[in-house]
Amino acid sequence: MIERYIDFLGLNQTIELLNANERPLTPSIRINTLKVSIEALKERLEKKSFKLAPIELIPYGFNILNQPQNLGSLHEFLQGYYYLQNVASMFPAHILNPKPDDIVIDMCAAPGSKATQLAQIMDNKGSLILIDKYMNRIPALEINSRRMGILNSIVLNYDSINLKRLNIRADKILLDVPCTGEGLIRQDKSRKLSKTMNDINKMASIQKKLLKAGLSVLNHGGKLVYSTCSIAPEEDELVVNSVLQNNPQCKIENLKFQYGLNGFTKIYGKNLMKDLSKSQRFFPHIHNTIGFYICLIKKS
Repeated sequence: MIERYIDFLGLNQTIELLNANERPLTPSIRINTLKVSIEALKERLEKKSFKLAPIELIPYGFNILNQPQNLGSLHEFLQGYYYLQNVASMFPAHILNPKPDDIVIDMCAAPGSKATQLAQIMDNKGSLILIDKYMNRIPALEINSRRMGILNSIVLNYDSINLKRLNIRADKILLDVPCTGEGLIRQDKSRKLSKTMNDINKMASIQKKLLKAGLSVLNHGGKLVYSTCSIAPEEDELVVNSVLQNNPQCKIENLKFQYGLNGFTKIYGKNLMKDLSKSQRFFPHIHNTIGFYICLIKKS
C-alpha cells in the first residue's frame, strides 16, 4: 500500500497522509431541511452547548467543534433533523444536484446518507429509485429514509450491474461504488492490513461493470456522479478511463467549484484521458476529510 502511495504522492506527502490517518475525524452533520430549518436546528444544538462551524460550499453541512453529548442519541437525531455524515460524502449528491421533477437512481444506496440527501435536494419530489444488492443492508436504508421523512423514493433489493433489465431511464444517477475503502483508515484502522491488491483488482472489475450499467440507462443530456471512498487510482481514474475510452457519448464534466485536488491524468507511468483532471480527489492530510474521489460524467 505504502509503495503505491509513494508512487503517486511522493515520499513527503505519503508521510503526511500516514500521519493524518492517525488523527481522528472532526464529526460533521447534514441538517435535513425537509424537517427543520438550518437556523432552528443550529439554535437547538447550540443551546445544548454544541459548537457548529459551517462547511464551505454545503449550506446545510456543519462540522461539530464541541460535542458535549453523543450526536447519535439526541432527540433531534432520532427525529431525523440531521444525518451524521462526513464532509466529503456530502459532495456527490450536492454536485449531482437533481431537480424536483427528475428521475434519479442511487445505484448502491444503503445505508442512505447520499440517498436521503438526494431526496432533500429534490424537495421530496420527482422519482428517487434506491437500489442495493445486499439484503442485509436494506433495513438500514429503509430506517434512515423513514427517519429523515423521505417520501419520493422506492427501495429495490437488486444488483445494479443488471440495471438495464429494469427498463428504467434516468435523468441523474449517483454511483457511489462499493470499494476497498482505502480512504477510510481514519475511521477504521484495520483497513491498513485487511486489503490486498487482489481485493483492489476485484473491486475495480465490479466498479467498471457498475459504471457501464449506469451509463447505459442514463438519458441523453443526463448526468452521473461516480464516487468512491478510496484513494486508490485503480478504483478511481483507472476505472473511469477504462469505461469512457469505449463510450464516446459520455464526457467528464468540470465541477462548479474546486472542492478537492484535480484527478490524475498519469499514473504508474500510464497516460490517461486528459479530461480526468476535471475529476477531483480528497486526501486526509490536505482536506481533513476521509479519502474520497468524485467524477461527474454527462451523456451527450
